[in-house]
Amino acid sequence: MRRTKEDIKELVKEGYAKVATQANSCCSQSCGCSSTGQAKDISKTVGYGEDEINAVPDGSNLGLGCGNPVAIASLEEGDVVLDLGSGAGFDAFLASNKVGKTGKVIGVDMTPEMLERARANAQKGNYSNVEFRLGEIEKLPVNDCSVDMIISNCVINLSPDKEAVFNEAFRVLRNDGRLMVSDLVLIRELPEDIKKSVEAYVGCIAGAIKKDEYLKFIRKVGFSDVKVMSQSSYPVDAMFNNLKSAEDAVASIKVSAVKKGD
Repeated sequence: MRRTKEDIKELVKEGYAKVATQANSCCSQSCGCSSTGQAKDISKTVGYGEDEINAVPDGSNLGLGCGNPVAIASLEEGDVVLDLGSGAGFDAFLASNKVGKTGKVIGVDMTPEMLERARANAQKGNYSNVEFRLGEIEKLPVNDCSVDMIISNCVINLSPDKEAVFNEAFRVLRNDGRLMVSDLVLIRELPEDIKKSVEAYVGCIAGAIKKDEYLKFIRKVGFSDVKVMSQSSYPVDAMFNNLKSAEDAVASIKVSAVKKGD
């Protein structure tokens, strides 16, 4: 039976609700692992430094990313930053430290359990310039032309309508606003059994599309200067059980783009 887009969203929402509420156990239905030690190890592997990991409240890093968009985002004091799929707040808090009191960070996530956790982390860390909103990245609860920078970490890949996501990103960015995302793409097609796997979809793999198609969507909605800043192999076989057949099929990329002003 073919899953609809709404079916896929519900699967993802259920999977990440489990991650949010099972803080001390390794959850295979995610892009990483939610135990504290393994989350830190995964974060180091994908580009976060020890100082970044230690700069956020405990419980905000769930090891769910596939890269570090903040490290390459060139955030400036006073910027308004939007984090697509903000989870427990890890990247949002790192961005907050860079934009300062005159800036603002908005995190959007569709999972109420993640939002509850992120808001608790923000309160715990006294982040007055961070706000978390419930919403879907295909229909952002954000005003037109109100954001300077969009970041996202291994989340757009989960969407069954990636073109809609990039359309929304373009809408909410100001002229000359920037897009900086880390995500998973395919280097070759996945075997059919993995494409149909619920675990692989919630785990960010089955929803991946070919790299050229991913970049094409970004250009199609109007972005300019679309660049792959870096690309590395993603250790699928190490992250998930019984996915050896997907080895070398998936890559982690960091992409930048600009919404040029008129």
